[in-house]
Amino acid sequence: MNAKVWLVGAGPGDPELLTLKAVRALHEADVVLIDDLVNPAVLEHCLDARVVTVGKRGGCRSTPQDFIHRLMLRYARQGKCVVRLKGGDPCIFGRGGEEAFWLRERGVEVELVNGITAGLSGATNCDIPLTLRGVSRGVTLVTAHTQDDSCLNWRALAEGGTTLVVYMGVAKLGEIQQQLLAAGMDADMPVAMIENASLLTQRECRSELSCMQDDARDFALKSPAILVIGRVAAMAQAAHAMVMASA
Repeated sequence: MNAKVWLVGAGPGDPELLTLKAVRALHEADVVLIDDLVNPAVLEHCLDARVVTVGKRGGCRSTPQDFIHRLMLRYARQGKCVVRLKGGDPCIFGRGGEEAFWLRERGVEVELVNGITAGLSGATNCDIPLTLRGVSRGVTLVTAHTQDDSCLNWRALAEGGTTLVVYMGVAKLGEIQQQLLAAGMDADMPVAMIENASLLTQRECRSELSCMQDDARDFALKSPAILVIGRVAAMAQAAHAMVMASA
């Protein structure tokens, strides 16, 4: 029987941000393997699928990746339509690439379905344009959590002239702050720390690089959260001040 796995991005949390293709995959699914950070509300698009929780969260007990691989393979070889449902986009810090390679090596057809990533939706909900002519010429997405603890090129990040979006950085705020300052980034660089991007519980803390760790502590910032570091992080505040001044 044909074996196929859909690796589907469920977006950052708001069910309305699902793509039509993601909805179609969920409609066709026999089995859905769902991550912790996926909003359960998206499961209303599953008709009669079996839902299996395979949570993976930093600092918490997680389902081993090897077990997830073997589970997808088992169901696919039974001829079932399998959806691996991930928060955000499956190929932006979602291990979608390695899962696709692993399955294809074993003869399983894989289709990747993009989802809106938290860095984009969180910034948009805070009226932050990640790129802006004359202010930011690009965006750099990085994770503060790496499997091998390899070092980021902090000088390149500090001097790149792009908006920096950091995922999984709450536990390493001090290190991020120290490394960017040491690499030459301006101490007054605007920072937006955005918790629970796109959800009704989204919260935002505006700060500057030199004091972001203290501000995050006072704000009681919790994971999942993303950091937006760059001049664009101050744009919404400036626009709001102009509107208030003209009112």
